[in-house]
Amino acid sequence: MTKQRYHRILLKVSGEALAGEGGYGIDTDILGILAREIRDIHKAGLQLGVVIGGGNIFRGIKGATKGMDRASADYMGMLATVLNCLALQDALEREGVNTRVQSAIEMRELAEPYIRRKAIRHLEKNRVVIFAAGTGNPYFTTDTTAALRGMEIGAEVVLKATKVDGIYDADPKLNPNAKKFDRLTYLDVLSKGLKVMDSTAISLCMDNSLPILVFDLGQAGALRRIVNGEKVGTLVTTE
Repeated sequence: MTKQRYHRILLKVSGEALAGEGGYGIDTDILGILAREIRDIHKAGLQLGVVIGGGNIFRGIKGATKGMDRASADYMGMLATVLNCLALQDALEREGVNTRVQSAIEMRELAEPYIRRKAIRHLEKNRVVIFAAGTGNPYFTTDTTAALRGMEIGAEVVLKATKVDGIYDADPKLNPNAKKFDRLTYLDVLSKGLKVMDSTAISLCMDNSLPILVFDLGQAGALRRIVNGEKVGTLVTTE
């Protein structure tokens, strides 16, 4: 990489993306691919924070629809993200990448407590920081966590890794005529009800002018191309 578009990013990975075709648990092949993609851009000097969802293990809102107390279900979902974060930490360190896991729920034997200034210091020391346990509060998604942590660490963009290559006006897996957008505004996403991130996360990014780029995690080299400034996925910005 000769010229990078970004210096510090927040990468959001859905838990479902780690499950692969199995739909549940962690696909170690996908985890290895993700770790190598992160390794490549990290070695080029990029500062990187990561937020991972827990939907491949447990989704709080789904538990609530089955009669569970919503707060209890959300705390269980937060713990599921910790499993994914520890798995990514292991995969990254096997690739020679120094990491720190910071958890919004204190569990000192497994991770550091989340401290904003310490997270920034880790980034400055060339460590990848993996943010676990969401915001530490029920009723908030890991999308909102990604927007919040992105702003707290001074990220220039939130990269939302999904199973599709951008934002469409309909589900491209169900509708072959679905139209892909190359660029959208935050208001477009909210007014059209596009399923990119939840409305709280979109609003946070809009209020603080933090761009969101949605891309396909399965495309080899996608992260490297994004960092190099190539057109990949769909960019959501103010205008």
